[in-house]
Amino acid sequence: MKKVALILCATLFASHTAYANVENGSFENWTAGAPASWTTIDSGIRITQSASEVKSGNSSAAISVNTGSQGSTDFRQSVNVVAGQPYSASVWVRHTEGGVKARLYVNGYRDYSTASLVNQWQQLSYSYTPSASGSIEVGLRFYDGSGFDGSETVYVDDFEPNSDNGSDPSACNTNSGSFELVTDNYASETSWQITNSQSVVLASGSGYANNTSYSEPLCLDDASYVFTIDDTYGDGICCSVGMGQYSLFFNGVTLASGSDFVSSESSSFTLGTSSGGGGNSGGSGDLSTYYATAQGLTGYSLKSSLYNIIKGHASQGYGALWTFYNANGRDQYYENDGSILDIYSENPSGTESYTYTAVSDQCGNYSGEGNCYNREHSFPRSWFGGAVEPMNSDVHHIFATDGYVNSKRGSYPFGVVGSATFTSTNGSRLGSANVGIGFTGTVFEPIDEFKGDIARAYFYMATRYQNVVGGWQGNSTSSNAVLDGSSDHVFENWTLNLLKNWHQQDPVSQKELDRNEAAYSHQGNRNPFIDYPQFVSEIWGQ
Repeated sequence: MKKVALILCATLFASHTAYANVENGSFENWTAGAPASWTTIDSGIRITQSASEVKSGNSSAAISVNTGSQGSTDFRQSVNVVAGQPYSASVWVRHTEGGVKARLYVNGYRDYSTASLVNQWQQLSYSYTPSASGSIEVGLRFYDGSGFDGSETVYVDDFEPNSDNGSDPSACNTNSGSFELVTDNYASETSWQITNSQSVVLASGSGYANNTSYSEPLCLDDASYVFTIDDTYGDGICCSVGMGQYSLFFNGVTLASGSDFVSSESSSFTLGTSSGGGGNSGGSGDLSTYYATAQGLTGYSLKSSLYNIIKGHASQGYGALWTFYNANGRDQYYENDGSILDIYSENPSGTESYTYTAVSDQCGNYSGEGNCYNREHSFPRSWFGGAVEPMNSDVHHIFATDGYVNSKRGSYPFGVVGSATFTSTNGSRLGSANVGIGFTGTVFEPIDEFKGDIARAYFYMATRYQNVVGGWQGNSTSSNAVLDGSSDHVFENWTLNLLKNWHQQDPVSQKELDRNEAAYSHQGNRNPFIDYPQFVSEIWGQ
């Protein structure tokens, strides 16, 4: 427990959000064949404009490395920084052969790229807090390695934060907002960030003083984002440790607010007309209207209100799931190759052992991994009584997965595996439960990348089927282990704790935002816990 401290009354409005903007960080501006504003281009590299391999926008920088002399491969520019302000720098690189690796430079040499990860974009990032105000160098250096043949091209795009993305609030002509924070007795434990759909940090704050009020100006383009606030100690910013609270505003609308959380709390939001998913707009105004009757409620009253909002969706039938996966279940987030996004084979940091072509690789018979993909009821059929509608075709909890791995999972509960008896090619595991989760028996553990997705699907099921879920406990041994027979709390404590941990550790991603929009178009209702992740703690507490 934290030591008791005297609560001081202080109000200081200041900005702790760092904007060390890189000029022409998106490489859209070129003069006489050179990228504007990039002042250091060493003799061992050659820079040309590329429109063929682009991370975003219309062009990138194609950097040809023509020497093994590392001291002549720097590519940099100077940016201004303020002492004590945290800066989150990042860049995307794409290797073509694998004989050269890139190293991020932020006032010193930082992290390396993975040279063997060819023909796909990867991100380098580094958080930096200067001890003195002034200018620092930001950029890249290139290192030859095994397989370097004397010349190799690396594509570079999207240095962040950059002056091209409109993130500087001093000249906002897009969406103007602010982050309002009142810190608790232990402000040094509090930090926050806003990331875009590529998980690039566009704004962040930390290093605050105790019991102080802050107003952080913000400016963002029309797009989808995730806001996250963290407490390193794990007890939030209210109420046993002071009277901390926060609010995020854009265009006069409150998009996130809170105070009493554990280690982290996240909220997704969309600005402007872009929903990121191509379906019915899920922008902040529409969401406020959609959830209007739930405003101001907490606890099980909030859950009941959400039930009344999302119930009665238009069931499309079990066969329509194939159509949904074909249109909305493609990989546009990792390899971006248009294959079916299979949560039991996807490798977020590397290449999969196999991929599936939409429609033609539907199951089907299977004898092992890689044969076909099918429709995985994350909340198993046997738990709600079989092929019963609308649960059996509710896309919010049914994911595309490898058929063989799906059969291994069966109807076992999700959990943390202590000793595995089966491991899929992407690291999903079946085995005996870890003794620390409060359950003894067989469980299935997906990889970390999809744990939050599954947790939010379970919170959806507990809410959408509030009128009947209390009667599902006795349908099977596994449902009895997971469900507590109630219509409000719904889950046994070990399951609820697990789901809340997964929900916090794997925040809402762009793929979930897009899938939620597509599901809304498909069957006419939304998953509230993707739109407003804070609903979980507001209903089930900490």
